[in-house]
Amino acid sequence: MPMTEQATGAQHPQPRARNGGPSSATVEHLTGAQSLIRSLEEVGADTVFGLPGGCILPAYDPLMDSTRVRHILVRHEQGAGHAATGYAQATGKVGVCMVTSGPGATNLVTPIADAAMDSVPLVAITGQVASAAIGTDAFQEADICGITMPITKHNFLVTRAEDIAHTVAEAFHIASTGRPGPVLVDIAKDALQAKTSFSWPPTMDLPGYRPVTKPHAKQIREAAKLITQSRRPVLYVGGGVMKAGATAELKVLAELTGAPVTTTLMALGSFPDSHPLHVGMPGMHGSVTAVTALQKADLIVALGARFDDRVTGKLDSFAPYAKIVHADIDPAEIGKNRAADVPIVGDAREVVADLVQAVQAEHTEGTIGEAARTGYAAWWKDLNRWRETYPLGYDLPEDGSLSPQQVIQRIGELAPEGTIFAAGVGQHQMWASHFIQYEQPATWLNSGGAGTMGYAVPAAMGAKAGMPERAVWAIDGDGCFQMTNQELTTCALNNIPIKVAVINNGALGMVRQWQTLFYNQRYSNTVLHAGPDADGNAAKGTRVPDFVKLSEAMGCHAIRCEDPADLDKVIAEANAINDRPVVIDFIVHEDAMVWPMVAAGTSNDEVMAARGVRPDFGDNEDD
Repeated sequence: MPMTEQATGAQHPQPRARNGGPSSATVEHLTGAQSLIRSLEEVGADTVFGLPGGCILPAYDPLMDSTRVRHILVRHEQGAGHAATGYAQATGKVGVCMVTSGPGATNLVTPIADAAMDSVPLVAITGQVASAAIGTDAFQEADICGITMPITKHNFLVTRAEDIAHTVAEAFHIASTGRPGPVLVDIAKDALQAKTSFSWPPTMDLPGYRPVTKPHAKQIREAAKLITQSRRPVLYVGGGVMKAGATAELKVLAELTGAPVTTTLMALGSFPDSHPLHVGMPGMHGSVTAVTALQKADLIVALGARFDDRVTGKLDSFAPYAKIVHADIDPAEIGKNRAADVPIVGDAREVVADLVQAVQAEHTEGTIGEAARTGYAAWWKDLNRWRETYPLGYDLPEDGSLSPQQVIQRIGELAPEGTIFAAGVGQHQMWASHFIQYEQPATWLNSGGAGTMGYAVPAAMGAKAGMPERAVWAIDGDGCFQMTNQELTTCALNNIPIKVAVINNGALGMVRQWQTLFYNQRYSNTVLHAGPDADGNAAKGTRVPDFVKLSEAMGCHAIRCEDPADLDKVIAEANAINDRPVVIDFIVHEDAMVWPMVAAGTSNDEVMAARGVRPDFGDNEDD
């Protein structure tokens, strides 16, 4: 697979490996397995999430002697992959997972695909059958390089012990530079067992890999002119800004221009939610103001974003009046979905820093337009009217039961400062994006591109392992929770005291919402915990499984909350317990829905603020 850059992202802390020759280092004689563990130590890997098996077993023996690499034994390989992702997202370092061949490796496919979609720096190490047996359908053989080729930034099959050290160095370099992404290193068992010479640093040979980080000055100047001449600009901020460490520069650019800022699901926290220039999250379940701002804009400055379908809605009707400045470290993303008037290839931090200087130069030269000179007063009059008329909100259930939105909002309000939140996928993910305030980068972890159920618990585990001093809450649904909750055992046995809120509505909530809206309330196979009755609804009072008993069996402190009067008390109880994982089973109303909403395949102009409520923008915004 050619090692070309594939999308948004930026520089992560570099592995300590650098191009160099073995002549300047002490040569040691080790096994391939010892070389692997030494290489992990030298590139700065301090935590590996894994599960041993036959082909990777030679590596686990020297791992036992390492004082620099902590291994966390997971209960399922998928948990190892998501934990490595959560670790990477929380710390900014490369996440590492290690499993055996065959089914061990194929169980990593989902988290690898997840990491690829969200540009997460991940190195997955897999054992492989002995090199002579490759291709013979040997026991527990799977062509994991072939399987993962479309979902990795690059992958390696290593069949010689002498290639292990430089391959590990190259893998970490590729994963963490340019657009970050997952790299797979598949190592044959005989390569781990053979003797080799080890020296560090090794010579890296990556002739086709030269990510561009410095943007072209002419493109920066053109972008600055468009910004200062536009009347209705929007800064459309994606996850690449977070990965580039460009959040401080973004704040300077936003305040310099006075343009509204919308942050995607992957970028929440890159710009403070409380900042007056922030108009919310765009997309299918974005705020009315953010969705409409993009639709009415005459200029969109996309920074580390990729114009994915959940943001654009029906693509040919997206932002019909807007010119596009698209800055991305991956040239393949520019123009992929929406043509760019000013394409900029480069690292987001360098792009934004250069834009700040270029816009300042436009101000100094006095060439800015009237709208920019007045701080886009007319534009902000419209934006503020939409923001005041269609704020995010929710109704409390009439029957006095718990509102899921209220549960999540109070968790956010009562959590310690700097708490990291990891969410599963579905309604609870959207409510967590809406009703928790994100003021700092790397405090919101979720599966944005792949939408992976089961992400939250292992990702929270990885985040807490990497940032032990921070509180970590997993906001999960009862459907997602049943996919990977076995990793609570891992947390309990490894002193990883995460907190888990199970938003338990007895159903696959987001699918049920679609069935309510688009399938005449025919609830086909979305009921959880109990067999459905004649109307497709769960039998009342049934709890299969009982999440409290299940969590206690895995070594957790567990609480059930059904009464709104107990809400703050149980959250405070969870926050006070830091010697073991805590799980709260929140029994919430099953009919709560996520709003706003743009139905799949429709135009963002058809955004619904609530069920049956279509915003009225009047006639003067289209001028």
